[in-house]
Amino acid sequence: MEKKENECVELSLPESDTVLRIVIPPQRPGEASFYENFAIRGIRVDQAEPGLVVCTFKDRAGNLSNGAIANLVDIVGSYVTYTGGLIRNVSADISISYMSTAKLDDEVEITSKRLGQKGGYTGILVLLRNKATGDVIAEGRHSMFCLDSASKL
Repeated sequence: MEKKENECVELSLPESDTVLRIVIPPQRPGEASFYENFAIRGIRVDQAEPGLVVCTFKDRAGNLSNGAIANLVDIVGSYVTYTGGLIRNVSADISISYMSTAKLDDEVEITSKRLGQKGGYTGILVLLRNKATGDVIAEGRHSMFCLDSASKL
């Protein structure tokens, strides 16, 4: 079985050469990285207020993978900690309960809510729902720590 899996991800020489030629410019302070731009493509912010962000995402790839859901929990969860300027928060812990999945062309509503903040620590709840049916796809709990408060400890 492992041999078949390795063959599936093995690159041909031309494919390998193509990957080696990819140039990703270094990230400048205050700019989104290549990863962030790629990961948030297609997310629409519907509502934003202090401690609450509601976004919509349309799944155009088929079943939304657990990795993609975890990525959405991480990124949209971090939005509620943004106060302007450089983002100086890091994820300390993420736990996710997967209930169902999104199918091709399902519209997913992502609600990120700050549960509380104490010192540099912020607790966040991220809920992914099928917008049409209301079915819960996943529920994430995201803990973030503000790097600026680390010097005060």
